[in-house]
Amino acid sequence: MPRYPDEQLIHASACEIRELLLKKEISAHDLLDALENRIALVDNKVNALPTLCFERARTTVNELEKKPVTERGILGGIPVAIKDLTAVKGVRTTYGSPIFADEIPDHSDVLVETMEKNGAVIYAKSNTPEFGAGAHTFNPVFGTTCNPWDLTKSAAGSSGGAAAALASGTAWLAHGSDMGGSLRNPASFCGVVGLRPSLHLVASGPSPTPFQTLSMQGPMARNVEDTALLLDAMVGSHPTSPLALDAPGERFLATSRKKTPPKKIAFSPDLGVSPVDPEILDICKTAALHFQEAGVIVEESCPDLSEAPEVFRRLRGLDFLVGLGPLQEEHPGKLKEDIILNIEYGRNLSAEDIAWAERKRGEIYHRMQSFFGEYDLLLCPATIVPPFPIEQRYVSECAGQKFESYIDWLALVSSITITASPALSLPCGFTSAGLPVGLQLVGRPRADAELLSAANLLEEILPKTPTPILPKTF
Repeated sequence: MPRYPDEQLIHASACEIRELLLKKEISAHDLLDALENRIALVDNKVNALPTLCFERARTTVNELEKKPVTERGILGGIPVAIKDLTAVKGVRTTYGSPIFADEIPDHSDVLVETMEKNGAVIYAKSNTPEFGAGAHTFNPVFGTTCNPWDLTKSAAGSSGGAAAALASGTAWLAHGSDMGGSLRNPASFCGVVGLRPSLHLVASGPSPTPFQTLSMQGPMARNVEDTALLLDAMVGSHPTSPLALDAPGERFLATSRKKTPPKKIAFSPDLGVSPVDPEILDICKTAALHFQEAGVIVEESCPDLSEAPEVFRRLRGLDFLVGLGPLQEEHPGKLKEDIILNIEYGRNLSAEDIAWAERKRGEIYHRMQSFFGEYDLLLCPATIVPPFPIEQRYVSECAGQKFESYIDWLALVSSITITASPALSLPCGFTSAGLPVGLQLVGRPRADAELLSAANLLEEILPKTPTPILPKTF
């Protein structure tokens, strides 16, 4: 079997890796060897993958290679990193919390089981804020994840470890989750692709809150086609996830490769809900206008989302109370202050407060659907600022406007969360300081395939973002 140099494998796309596996020009063991060497080279600087499980991965590969190459699933042996909020059997799973610092689950989340059935090889857990709370990846168990483009900057969060691993070449594919932008923010900061799929397109669990509609599991990768490939390995219904959808008839990768241009799209500089750094806005608007090169009509427009940030704030508070309230009672004083504040905020909501949020969410959803009667996509910046210094806990102000809480700077992504639309962050350029910028593309609910196809088209038009990179400091 010909041996490909590690550097060549690390820089290959996941789809290229899949072809090499199918042709038996490489083995999944070669991929694990390359990852081990790359992690040893760069992750002591980045801290993206604090927990490794290569022995488990090699056992998985040994079993997988007993099957004919055409029967090894959609991924066929490609390694995948799992966010440290999701259980992997026999692998330390901390949730970024001292409470679970030594937790080793005796079962895997059904999403992990689904991916492994589809040929994923789990080799690492990616870093995350404590219980995923916050858009900057640091926790008291593993510390802070740094942005490979500038190690003095944040990788965002809460899927910051996943994004940083992709950017620094310690992952081809990475799993993440997204409540208020946790796939999209780190994708923007690290120059990779992050997709928050439609509601419950990806089954997960078992969970104490299987009917919740805020936090969704999704794929991250270095480009759109690789993201679609991983989504294909994630989707499907499962009894533990009562709202989960069946996998579509046509695979997302196949649809994405059609690169079907939308007829008409809307660009909004701020969704009417947030200030945006002028440089970020200029880069994103320029990128959106590139759709015109494919004959697409681009107009500046946006549905009324003015009440979306408050709707998200209330429903998020309720979600924290339901999901983490019992843990606070069981372990008083052991959760970080931000989480406690969110739980208490939820506890202080009245029934009328929650009813208002649910009614308004319904109004916003229907308003958004009317908007999609005229436009195929809604585009806007994915983040309002470039990557910020790792010493900051969060963005406290932008363009002269100060924020009251650590989630206020996320309004561009959290407002889209409550619309039930799939949303993707696509690398679209660099700041004058050489830091990545992401453009958020929002599609119709359950039109993830159309979204990926349009994103792939725009990615082809835009200048390429050269990931993976060696970590550096400006």
